[in-house]
Amino acid sequence: RWTGCTRKAGMPDSAPPRGYVFSFDFGLRRIGIAVGQSATRTASVLETVPHRASPDWTAIDRLVSEWKPQLFVVGLPLNLEGEETEMSRAARKFAAELVKRYQQECIFVDERLSSRAAGDRFAELRASGGLKRKHASKLDAMAAQIILENWLQSLPVQHA
Repeated sequence: RWTGCTRKAGMPDSAPPRGYVFSFDFGLRRIGIAVGQSATRTASVLETVPHRASPDWTAIDRLVSEWKPQLFVVGLPLNLEGEETEMSRAARKFAAELVKRYQQECIFVDERLSSRAAGDRFAELRASGGLKRKHASKLDAMAAQIILENWLQSLPVQHA
């Protein structure tokens, strides 16, 4: 089993959870949230919630209550050398609060390239007419989606 929010990325010790998985792209101004399923290995943008003095726990409470995720995946913003940063320590603190509030396990996933990938995806969607500049608030949720997609694709294939 996963043990709290102590594992870094990669493979779980046991079968992935059934049901929904939430992913968080933690930021000091906004937190992007995505939802996915290990069975389908797909993830979708959920929403971006504000983070001012503290995360918007009311919004997160609502989403957790509505979706009832079985696991949290938190993006860990490491530097290019893979070392901890001020931001990764803040993300760890946020993850610890998630575990405490919802008694749900979580894992960390290296998110070094997710923001750039989200920016590229957003630019492609804008160029194709799928999104407008006013939808830029979705960028953080898109980063959470990419973090979750990468993790889901890393899971071993389960055979029935």
